[in-house]
Amino acid sequence: MYEGVVQDLIDELGRLPGVGPKSAQRIAFHLLQAEEPDVRRLADVLVEVKARVRFCSTCFNVSEAEQCRICSDPRRDPTVLCVVEEYKDVVAIERTREFKGRYHVLGGAISPIDGIGPEQLRVRELMMRLSDGTVTELILATDPNLEGEATATYLTRMLKDLDLTVTRLASGLPVGGDLEYADEVTLGRALAGRRSAR
Repeated sequence: MYEGVVQDLIDELGRLPGVGPKSAQRIAFHLLQAEEPDVRRLADVLVEVKARVRFCSTCFNVSEAEQCRICSDPRRDPTVLCVVEEYKDVVAIERTREFKGRYHVLGGAISPIDGIGPEQLRVRELMMRLSDGTVTELILATDPNLEGEATATYLTRMLKDLDLTVTRLASGLPVGGDLEYADEVTLGRALAGRRSAR
């Protein structure tokens, strides 16, 4: 639609997750109208992040060092391990300030349609981490969707012979939500996971 490098920029921006054609076009034109130092700063940060950021050798979270700040923090409980799909899930759980253990990032979820099986995830590395017996509780914090459920079910079966408490994040109704708008699966889980009110 546009010529040369402008269309190349729109195409590259459109390849980013969650950025559709119209958003890509808006971002491209914002960058064209921005001051050169601002655009240069963005370009420098993009290059720097690719050069400096890697994955933690223990949990596979993003890190600039060999180990991320969570794995290298001696105050974190090494006996509780929370398994998540992606690095962004670590940030979401950390924002709650409720979890004091450590993490293991799988790098995705089982999705046969997308050609992702357990061998494409960091399941082998998880099993190696569990082999020394330090971890006593494993929290499965995969997404509450078809892929996340499949991943949690697979891991539960893999871990059944280990002397380990395996838990799953509770799921149910959001605070401030109305029952009439809840879907059947969410409402069913809320009923199944009910707890004592006294």
